[in-house]
Amino acid sequence: MQIHTLGLGPMGTNCYIVEAKNDCLIVDPGGDSVKLIEWIKQKELRPQAILLTHAHFDHIGAVDDVRDVYHIPVYLHEEEADWLGDPGKNGSKMFPVKQITARDCDETWKLGDMQLEHFHFEVRHTPGHSPGSISLVFHKEGCAIVGDALFQRGIGRTDLYRGDLPTLMSSITEQLLTLPEDTVVYPGHGPTTTIGEEKAKNPFLT
Repeated sequence: MQIHTLGLGPMGTNCYIVEAKNDCLIVDPGGDSVKLIEWIKQKELRPQAILLTHAHFDHIGAVDDVRDVYHIPVYLHEEEADWLGDPGKNGSKMFPVKQITARDCDETWKLGDMQLEHFHFEVRHTPGHSPGSISLVFHKEGCAIVGDALFQRGIGRTDLYRGDLPTLMSSITEQLLTLPEDTVVYPGHGPTTTIGEEKAKNPFLT
C-alpha cells in the first residue's frame, strides 16, 4: 500500500490517495478537481470511494466533481451529514472564499474495522475540531490519517462551529496517543509526523 499526498484547494489541504493494486481511496479532496482527476488518470488508478475525515469546506471542495467522474460513494460521519450543503456549518461562509457545497454523502461511517476492496483499516471517532471528525488507522501498515485532529507540533483549531477543546484533547489522548509510537501520522495540513514525536515534542501535549 502507498499513500500519496496532493495539496489541494484554497487552504492547500492534504488530499491523500491511498493506493493498492491499482485501486485507490481518495481522502479529503479539498479542491482543484481537474488537478486531482488528471493525477489519478496519469497513475491509471481506479478510485473506489471518497473518504472524508470531516466536512469542513477545505476538505470537500472537489467531492462532487470526483464523485461524478468515477461514480463512487462518499463516506462521512453522521454528525456532519448535513454539513456538505451548508456553508454556515462547513465553514466556507466564514472565510474569504466562495461558498462551498456538495451533495449529501452516500454512506455514514461505522466505527471499528472496515474493509473496502484491498484496504483494511479502523475508523476511530476523534471529535473536537468538529463533532464528526474521524481518523483512519491502517494498523498493518503502521499509519493513521487523522484529518485536523493532530498536526506536527500542533492540534486542530476548535473555534469553528461545534468545535470543543476538551473534547479534542480527549480524542487525541484516548484515540491517537494510544497508537504505537512509530505510527506515521498523516494530518490534514502540513508534514507527516509520528505519534512518538508528538508525545515528546508537541507543546500542546507535553
